Amino acid sequence: MPEVSNALPSGYRLHEYRVESVLGAGGFGLTYLATDANLNLKVALKEYLPSNFAARAEDSTVQPKAGEAAESFQWGLQRFMDEAKTLASFHHPNIVRVMRFFEANSTGYMVMEFVDGRPLSEWIVTRRPLPQSTLQALVGPLLDGLEIIHKSGYLHRDIKPSNIFIREDGSAVLIDFGSARHLTGADQELTAVVSPGYAPFEQYHSHGNQGPWTDL
Repeated sequence: MPEVSNALPSGYRLHEYRVESVLGAGGFGLTYLATDANLNLKVALKEYLPSNFAARAEDSTVQPKAGEAAESFQWGLQRFMDEAKTLASFHHPNIVRVMRFFEANSTGYMVMEFVDGRPLSEWIVTRRPLPQSTLQALVGPLLDGLEIIHKSGYLHRDIKPSNIFIREDGSAVLIDFGSARHLTGADQELTAVVSPGYAPFEQYHSHGNQGPWTDL
């Protein structure tokens, strides 16, 4: 369990959710293992807390730092809530499921299914090279899920081994839609999102010709 100084403490309650531990921490937020007290169900609770321009206050709220941080914080919060809304509209066994999203503590939260497994980047280490049959069993369902995303007009834009989790039963699930965007028009400018080694050329420029082929 990662030790994170600005994380909510174990036992903290948010509505019906009780924080158990920290699952992970990144530059834009924290993800907790939590329990839905009503359903007695483990969930992943994602909190928007951008460490570069916000911090935890003594009353547990998340507050922007001084200067221009407030504007950046609000822009990021809206993006976070848009991500939650996007994910909640997708229903496929190989796409992480968002069950609820809400604002509390002056920030945003996303309640997702808890995927009990390992990222593909770790899972594959002791299994290389993968047999063709195993590869097809992993990739086929992910492509089916991507088809739903693309038919809805969205792109994931950050598909890489660390964003694909392998469940205990061996099935794969696509996670982390923080970079997802809706294609409202062919000339829409998209922010440049790049994971070196995995991003295609068109993602290195905000005016790159991005489409379903970008994810593929």
